[in-house]
Amino acid sequence: MGINSRDDVRNLAIIAHVDHGKTTLVDAMLWQSGVFRENQQVLERVMDSIDLEREKGITIMAKNMSVLYQGVHINIVDTPGHADFGGEVERTLKMVDGVLLLVDASEGPLPQTRFVLGKALEAGLPEIVVINKIDRSDARPDQVLDEIYDLFIDLDATEEQLNFPVFYANARAGICRTSSDGKDQSLVPLFDQILTSVPAPQFDEKVPLQLLVTTLDYDDYVGRLAIGRVFNGQISEKERAALCRRDGTITEIQVSQLYGYDGLTKVKIQEARAGDIVAFAGADDITIGDTLSSIDDPRPLPPVQVDEPTISVVITVSDSPLSGREGKYLTSRELRDRLLKEQLTNVSIEVEDTETPDVFRVSGRGELQLAILIEMMRREEYEMCVGRPEVITRQIDGVEMEPMEQLIIDCPDSYIGVVTEKMGIRKGRMMKMINHGTGRVRMQFHAPSRGLLGFRNELLTDTRGTGIVTHIFDGYEKWQGEIPHRPTGVLVADRKGKATAYAIGHLQPRGELFVVPGEEVYEGMIVGENARPQDMKVNITKEKKMTNMRSSTSDVLTHLVPARKMSLEQSLEFIREDEMLEVSPHSLRLRKRILKGLRGK
Repeated sequence: MGINSRDDVRNLAIIAHVDHGKTTLVDAMLWQSGVFRENQQVLERVMDSIDLEREKGITIMAKNMSVLYQGVHINIVDTPGHADFGGEVERTLKMVDGVLLLVDASEGPLPQTRFVLGKALEAGLPEIVVINKIDRSDARPDQVLDEIYDLFIDLDATEEQLNFPVFYANARAGICRTSSDGKDQSLVPLFDQILTSVPAPQFDEKVPLQLLVTTLDYDDYVGRLAIGRVFNGQISEKERAALCRRDGTITEIQVSQLYGYDGLTKVKIQEARAGDIVAFAGADDITIGDTLSSIDDPRPLPPVQVDEPTISVVITVSDSPLSGREGKYLTSRELRDRLLKEQLTNVSIEVEDTETPDVFRVSGRGELQLAILIEMMRREEYEMCVGRPEVITRQIDGVEMEPMEQLIIDCPDSYIGVVTEKMGIRKGRMMKMINHGTGRVRMQFHAPSRGLLGFRNELLTDTRGTGIVTHIFDGYEKWQGEIPHRPTGVLVADRKGKATAYAIGHLQPRGELFVVPGEEVYEGMIVGENARPQDMKVNITKEKKMTNMRSSTSDVLTHLVPARKMSLEQSLEFIREDEMLEVSPHSLRLRKRILKGLRGK
C-alpha cells in the first residue's frame, strides 16, 4: 500500500454547545488569517448565514470555509451544536481529521457538547480544547477544565485522547492564552497547535478517485451541488466519473463545475487532490452518502450512518376559512414538493405519504428541528396545518419501546422542589445533582421523549424565566406508561366574525385569551385557554346592545388583559391530539381538528 500524506492541508471541525461562541471564534480566525480586507464590511457571526440561525443564535446547517496560514490550507467545518441536527454532525465528522472543542468558561460542557464529542472520540479524532468567554464575570476556567476531563473519562477516552492541548480565549476580542492566568496573545498559538495536532490527510496513491458526498447545496445557476472530501485520487472539471449510490447501483456522470473554498466563498478550480474538500455540480439526483469514483474502477466508500428519527408530526393542507389570504403555496402538490426537496438536502428528515393525499407525516430528530423546518416553509410563503408532535415507538422482541432522553436542567436552587415534582409527573428519574455553591444547581434526569413535549414552557413559567433545559437522545427503553398532557381545556369560538372588546372583557375571568379585539375568528378556532379542564364554546364576536337608556356608570371603559401570543414552538407544545396549528406567513392560529358542528355540544 502506498500511503502518502499531504502536508499543505488540514481538515478541522469545530464542536460546541449552542451559544458558546463557536461562530464568533471562526470570525476571529478569518480576520487574523487575512481573509477579510481591513476596510471590508462584514456581518458578525458570518457562518450563521440563514436568517433563522441569526435570530435563534444557533447553527442549523454544517458549513465550510478555509483559511490559509503559513502556506497550509486549513479547512474549517462548523457543526451544529444542537442534538436535533445530529444528522449534520455525523456527516461533518466524516470530512475531518481533527476537532476543536469549544466550551463556555462559565457554563462548562453541556449535553450537546457531549453528543458531538462522543461521536468524535468514537471516530478516533484528535482534540484541541478551547475554553471561551474568559472575560465573563462568572468565568471559572479551572473548574470547567476539570469538568472537561470528567467528560472525556465518562466517554471512555483513551490515554492518548486525554492528553489534549488547552487554550483560554475571548473570541469576540480575538485573543487567546495558553494558561488561565497567562498573558493575552493573538490566535497564532492556536493556529500553530492546529498544524501540530491535526494530522495531514492520508491517501493511498494506488486507489482511484473516491469522493464521499456529505452535504448538498443548491445554486440557481448550476443546480444541485454536492459537497464532500476527496479521500483518494484526484478529480478535475469536465471529467466523467462513476456515481456509486447507497443502493449499490452505479451511473456515469460528468463533473460540470468544480469548486474549492477560499475563506467563505466558493471559487472555481480546475482539479482537486486527496484531502481537499470540494463542491461539484453535474448530478441532479445525487444524495448524501453517495460516492464519486473512477469510471474504470468504481470503489464505493461506506455510506454515512445517521441516527433514526424519534419524533413525527402530521402536516396537512389548510382547510381553514381564512386560508389563502397570506400564503402563495397552498396545494398538496406544492407542500409535497417542498417537503421532498427538504428530504434531499437533510438526511435526518423523513417524509411519508399517508392514506389521504393531502396529509404528510414528517419525522425528525426533535421538535426543534421540525419547528425550524415549518418556520422556514412559512417564510417561503407556504400555508399548512400541523398536528401535535408524537414520538416514534419501536417493537423490539415483541415489546413496545420508546425513545428516552438525557436531560440537564440548570436553575436557581430555590426551584429544586418544583422542578423535581414536574419531572416526576413526566416519568423522569434524577440521575445526579451538582450544586456549584453559586446559587444555581444542575440536575440530570433520564426521561421519555414524549414527557418533554411542552416541558420547556412549563419550566420557564415555574422558574420565572431563569431555568435552562438541554436534552439529548439516550436510547430506547420499555414504554413508561401514561403521561398527563396539558391540564387545562380551551375556549373555542362558536361562530365566524371579529372578536370584540365587549366579549373579551366578559370572557377574561374564564381563562387566558389568545386574540385581540378586531381579530378575525372562525367556528372551531381556539381563542383562549380555559381555567378548567373542559373545553368551552364561546361567542367572542358578541357586541354590546345599544339602548336609549343612558347611565353615568354603564359605559365605563373595559380593562383588557394583554392577549398571550405564542411562538411556533410554544404552539406545537400547547396543542392536544384533537387540535391543530394553522401556519401562514404572518399568522399562527390554534384550531380544533374538526371545525364544524361544535355549537351546542
